[in-house]
Amino acid sequence: MNAKIKSIARAIERQYTQRPALFVLRACVLALAIAFLLLKRSIWTPDTLLVIVVIVGFVFGQGKAFLIRFAPFLGLLIVYDSFRSIADDLNHHVNYQPMIAFDQFLGGGILPTQYLQAWWWHGSVQWYDFYFYFLYTIHFLVPVIVALILWRYRPKLYWPYVWSFVVLSFMAFITYVAFPAAPPWLAHQLGYFGGDFTRISSDVWAAMGVQNFSEVYSKLSPNAVAAVPSLHSAYPLLVAIFLIEAFGWRRMWWMLAYPISMWIGVVYLGEHYIFDIVAAVLYVAVAYIGVRLGFRWYRKRKPLPTKV
Repeated sequence: MNAKIKSIARAIERQYTQRPALFVLRACVLALAIAFLLLKRSIWTPDTLLVIVVIVGFVFGQGKAFLIRFAPFLGLLIVYDSFRSIADDLNHHVNYQPMIAFDQFLGGGILPTQYLQAWWWHGSVQWYDFYFYFLYTIHFLVPVIVALILWRYRPKLYWPYVWSFVVLSFMAFITYVAFPAAPPWLAHQLGYFGGDFTRISSDVWAAMGVQNFSEVYSKLSPNAVAAVPSLHSAYPLLVAIFLIEAFGWRRMWWMLAYPISMWIGVVYLGEHYIFDIVAAVLYVAVAYIGVRLGFRWYRKRKPLPTKV
């Protein structure tokens, strides 16, 4: 590890020595991009990420490569995000009871969300509330970062990764049209179940000085009844699967903490039922296996180059 750090430090020093002005420009662009993402917490959406990725790519002299690799990925996510926002206009029958019945069965008549909130929610925001909701807000950001990592270090997995996300997202969109499903906070608000329940997300934003939570939520989740499957639960699992495949179980097993934390968080925060998470895991399995089999079939049928 020390050798790698020294090697990186030497490379940075060499770039600074050879072209100091360009090095400073690149460092400033990276710093501005990171500051933009950290300060504008409510706009980690595909369109914003596409602009940032392209700008960073051009500054680093990789603009064309970035456009070829990332524009299709982020473009398809933008299309999906736009479709998701209109899914509830295509089917006005919102489902409330199936998810409640499933979760109450698991909890012996009480929702798992209510158990978690009874243990952890004490009327004011704690450090773990920020942790869970931070994971919730980087819903689109993490897949893009992992795409960059795979593109750089495991290029053979890049397109299977991209297509797995695309297939997963559009399978979810079809489900949102066929089966609009309300999240726990909306069902409780409309009186579909009783007992103590708090939508903690709004308290987290209030603690950060954002009072108009509804405006923020409309950017993060443009369709309030697109809950089954939970893509907030599905994306982290797919990310973990590909990172483990790319770098090995022994090096990346800890990445499973990401989806597990997200699953606990979305239930605790009142954003999703366990039903939504189970559906997400099944959708990930179908998308991942289907795409991997599709790539295997394509590579087998692709003719080998003939020797001249």
